Amino acid sequence: MSARTAPDDPTPPVQSRQVTRAKSREARSLYHRGWGLAEIARELGESANTLASWKRRGDWDADSPLDVVEDHLEAKLATYLCKEPFTEGDMKRVDFLMRQMQTAARIRKYNETGKEGDLNEAVGRRNDDKAKAKRAEKRKNFLSLEQWEALLEDFHAKNDAYQEGWWEQREQRTRKILKSRQIGATWYFAREAMAKIAEAVIDGEQPRNQIFLSASERQAKKFIREIVGWVKRVTGVDLKGNPLMLDFSGLHPADEEAGKNEIRLDAVGLYPLSTNSNTAQGESGDFYFDEFFWVHGFARLRKVAAAMATLTIYKRTYFSTPSTKTHEAYAFWSGEEWNRGRKKGDQRAFDASHRNLRAGAIMPDGSWCQIITLDDAIAGGAGGRIDKEELRAECSEEEFENLYNCQFVDDSESSFPFSRIAPARVDAFYRWRDFRPALAEVPGGRPFGDRPVWLGYDPNKQGRDDAALVVLAPPDQPGKGKFRVLAKYRLNGRDFAGQADFIKGIAARYNVTDIAIDTTGAGQAVYELVVGWFPRARRIEYSVASKTALVVKAQNVFNSGRIEFDENWTDLMAALMAIRPALTGSGRGVTYVARRNGEIGHADLAWALLNALSNEPLDAGAASGASIGRVVFSD
Repeated sequence: MSARTAPDDPTPPVQSRQVTRAKSREARSLYHRGWGLAEIARELGESANTLASWKRRGDWDADSPLDVVEDHLEAKLATYLCKEPFTEGDMKRVDFLMRQMQTAARIRKYNETGKEGDLNEAVGRRNDDKAKAKRAEKRKNFLSLEQWEALLEDFHAKNDAYQEGWWEQREQRTRKILKSRQIGATWYFAREAMAKIAEAVIDGEQPRNQIFLSASERQAKKFIREIVGWVKRVTGVDLKGNPLMLDFSGLHPADEEAGKNEIRLDAVGLYPLSTNSNTAQGESGDFYFDEFFWVHGFARLRKVAAAMATLTIYKRTYFSTPSTKTHEAYAFWSGEEWNRGRKKGDQRAFDASHRNLRAGAIMPDGSWCQIITLDDAIAGGAGGRIDKEELRAECSEEEFENLYNCQFVDDSESSFPFSRIAPARVDAFYRWRDFRPALAEVPGGRPFGDRPVWLGYDPNKQGRDDAALVVLAPPDQPGKGKFRVLAKYRLNGRDFAGQADFIKGIAARYNVTDIAIDTTGAGQAVYELVVGWFPRARRIEYSVASKTALVVKAQNVFNSGRIEFDENWTDLMAALMAIRPALTGSGRGVTYVARRNGEIGHADLAWALLNALSNEPLDAGAASGASIGRVVFSD
């Protein structure tokens, strides 16, 4: 027999590492179950010194209660899994023990991370990425940080250079901007309000409420419509509500690994408010005052608006096309109001010239002011969207200078000064419930049903490519009720036949009982075509007498408060203010013109309205206390 197999060989066989580790693990388990080292040594056939060495190197006494519990569960599981026969009861016990092992694993993970979701499976499911995405989808008016970043990126990508200039001045306490019409100011400032919110949210700072003031509630809501459409296009999220409240909760959760606490942001609102001193108050935030030069009672409303931004953190933005120098806002713009009441030595000159304010400047009252004309906007990147010559052709030179070159109208000599016509402005969308303008675009639509209307038409003349048509709803009783200017149209680029066809198309949508046409120039040809299908059409031959009668009648209507038109129609306002008395060529009489450089026949919208009003005789106003008289125009 070889020495290797000799029974009396005193050298014990060598154990493999796997066997040694298994014995050490079993010894540790028995130790935690209360066995002494001597008992364990006899059970496993190991020396006491070996057991003592395992205990010291493994630091068995430092094991946590969780380690001990997991060891017991593992031992119990092994017992049942090796049991024969394996009964249905054993299966239930194994299932129970496995669930306890899962609980122990969650406890161990929680001890490492401190996250409740690791300890509570239900909490974990509520906070996983899938659940967060589902909640974000259901939340009202909620945008993720990625969506806010996309909005801010799109905002800057779509701005022209002059609009980026406005953005650079967003932290000015007060901005006053005199601007040309149709350069996208409302569109920009609606988006700027959201972009300021986005900037704050991305940086983890509390945003501010954004308030939009305009002459009418409908115009104020245009800001919200711009925002809603923009957000939908960029992010796909539908914003809803009035006011529109934005939810920021959960955007900046705690990050324990980075040592950051949760940043909680309060919800903010977007508030569209009309310039009604009874309703335009109560909120605090940044506000935007749209077309403030066309608001009736500006001084009183400005005090209400300023109260919304009493705290210095809030920003105030006024922007508008200019109206007249007699408007209450002119003193606010020119510095007259700021200097009023100050000692002469404390007064400061306000240089409100275009040269000084073209790029913007800080004025003595601390406000940042800018004048941006149509040419400035074209130079600043809007040239691809603006046809200057087309705009110039649509109005008189005086209207063009006022609406597009930021020149104030001096209405001190006007036959229709701002103070006289401003009370006629109403929020037509809400006030005229019987008029539905959207139906005008529907084939066969009847915007005013079968109620009667009058049409007034002012053709192009003296080689100019401008003409205007006005739809006027007369009062139920002559001289007692109110006229309403339902619609206005500019007709450019059409010959006399095209103009007549357009009038016929408009007449088909209304119950027209009168059409008045100025027969000067191309007007005679238009009249001859219109009278073919509307024999009752009236021909107005402009003369000193007839124009005087037109103006006197319209003045009577405005003075007695018997006319209304939409308060957003600044072009009609400008056209009316442009009409003024002037000496005739002989110098012996007075006529009425809307002129620049002596040209007659401009302010086509105003003349179209006056033509329509002439269907009510002058003496019809006697019931309202007006003087009696009658002027008959030729048929």
